Amino acid sequence: MSWKKEEFYNFIVKNDVIGFFKEPLKLKSGRFSYWYINWRNIAEDVFSLDKLTDYILSFVKNLGLKPDCFFGVPEGATKLALITQYKWAKNQENYDKGVYALSMGRAKPKKHGAPKDKYFLGVPRGKTVILEDVTTTGGSLLTVVNNLLENDIKIVATISLSNRNELRDDDKSVEEILRDKGVKFYAMSDAVELLPKIYQKLKPGKDIGKHVEEYFLKYGIIKLKLI
Repeated sequence: MSWKKEEFYNFIVKNDVIGFFKEPLKLKSGRFSYWYINWRNIAEDVFSLDKLTDYILSFVKNLGLKPDCFFGVPEGATKLALITQYKWAKNQENYDKGVYALSMGRAKPKKHGAPKDKYFLGVPRGKTVILEDVTTTGGSLLTVVNNLLENDIKIVATISLSNRNELRDDDKSVEEILRDKGVKFYAMSDAVELLPKIYQKLKPGKDIGKHVEEYFLKYGIIKLKLI
């Protein structure tokens, strides 16, 4: 499969990954939002997750990346990274015992044991790509990046399935923070591009459209026009 952005966007729209709330919901970031991006239904279905990991692999190949390991931000991208890593490794010429790690991160650091066991169930090895499902203010992603750097693991890229395109409370984007750490950030989809498509499809009403536009005026990297 070759990377086709529009096809991936259609996959998102078809599977209702992005949508609107009638009443605002408090996000993990603490912000109240009338719109959501949720990959959970995809992650809970074998067929859909298989398709999604194919999109990830084509995106990685399109970027020209040649990682040794995919590592998922716990717990949202754990299954995603495990399946992506398995499929990636199986297709490499040097696929053999002991060559590729199958690594997982702990949702909560372990209090005892070796330093690397504190954060990992299977430590990433070699050039590592970090996967995240949705990027908002980057708290969980930055924690993983710091843990990997602390353990001298080479990060070649961080890849988000969907970027909400928001500024942090320090008025910086997640991409800027990662750049300062020498880590590249890529997003496979962008909320500013997706929301107008979803708004036209779902027609949630002008009031919700206005709330979402105001949300981007307050938190967004750029303005959003829906109405």
